[in-house]
Amino acid sequence: MNKLARHFALLGGTVLSLLIIQTCLSVIGRSVNSILHNDFFQTTMPGFANTLLATGVGPINGDFELTEAGMAFVIFAFIPLCQLNGGHASVDIFTSKLPSAVNRALMMVIEVIFALVLIVIAWQLLQGMLSKLNSGQTTLLLQYPVWWGYAFCLMGAAVTAIIAIYVAAICVLEFSTGTEILPAELGADH
Repeated sequence: MNKLARHFALLGGTVLSLLIIQTCLSVIGRSVNSILHNDFFQTTMPGFANTLLATGVGPINGDFELTEAGMAFVIFAFIPLCQLNGGHASVDIFTSKLPSAVNRALMMVIEVIFALVLIVIAWQLLQGMLSKLNSGQTTLLLQYPVWWGYAFCLMGAAVTAIIAIYVAAICVLEFSTGTEILPAELGADH
């Protein structure tokens, strides 16, 4: 499970890096395009400015569509590792005063409920993907099928659901046997 979660996080990090590069190139292209349309360049160096403009210097077409779909995937790619390592945000103002046995029971219940919620999220993503697939909906500028984004997110949601079931099962085993299975030094707080 650790390898699966880490590989997905690495894939998410790669996609995030590519999105950052794309955004930077698009912003630079937009800026250069604006500068070349400036009165100074159009009056003093119109040939140079128009030659560069003719090469297509400008923002990346559909960059926001790629960023939208890519960021959705990135989020779902990072959740499995977060789930496995117990990295979700928690507020323990009241639970820190409770006995450790109560906290273990509470953690087990939370992990089981969280696994169920993640299964529902994956199921709903599947239903959304099938709906977009059947409708044939495409993005505005790039005209790629919208269901592709759902499919990539569904992969991450499915991996997250599998890992959440695994973590919930481990928590139930830890609680019922009183032994630690997921070591706390790996970041797991189960």
